[in-house]
Amino acid sequence: MSDVWGSPLTVAVGQTHILVGLTPPAVLGGYRQHADLSEDFPVSGDSGYDGYFFLAVNDHGGEWPRLVVTQRFAPSGAGFTPGVLYVPEQRQLFIGAGTRLLAYQARSGLWHRNWMDEAECGFWSWRQHDDVVIMSAELEIAAWRTDGTKLWTTFVEPPWSYRVDSDQVELDIMGSVRTFHLSKGP
Repeated sequence: MSDVWGSPLTVAVGQTHILVGLTPPAVLGGYRQHADLSEDFPVSGDSGYDGYFFLAVNDHGGEWPRLVVTQRFAPSGAGFTPGVLYVPEQRQLFIGAGTRLLAYQARSGLWHRNWMDEAECGFWSWRQHDDVVIMSAELEIAAWRTDGTKLWTTFVEPPWSYRVDSDQVELDIMGSVRTFHLSKGP
């Protein structure tokens, strides 16, 4: 593992700073103590490997993050890295790691977990297309509105890929292509 992951990386989106790391930060206890919401999740999935993921959100300009999420996850490693997508207009945060999917939203100045879901056989990535967020996993593609409302999900089998053109999704599963509306699903 690279030394760069020994301490969290920070990504700024406007006034919101999101810290992520693959090892616990030295000040994790302080982060948890000062957070409005701090959650820790054990390993999920049945793989023999497990990874660690740390995320903290500081969106009020103070010294300490207000949301802290730590988790062990499986599967991890090549192709199964954690992912985060933040929608600033909705103050909505999507997290994927292993088979666990999480969504958090800041409402009335406080962070709340909206939902927890599972990615079939392991999370791959998040992508935003207008007001729809698509999650890719080993055996699943699913969509939510940017406010966290689930729209649809469907089974896929590798190799598979998709692309979005306007409001149409073109889903290619092992050479069989089908097209459907982005917010309505297959």
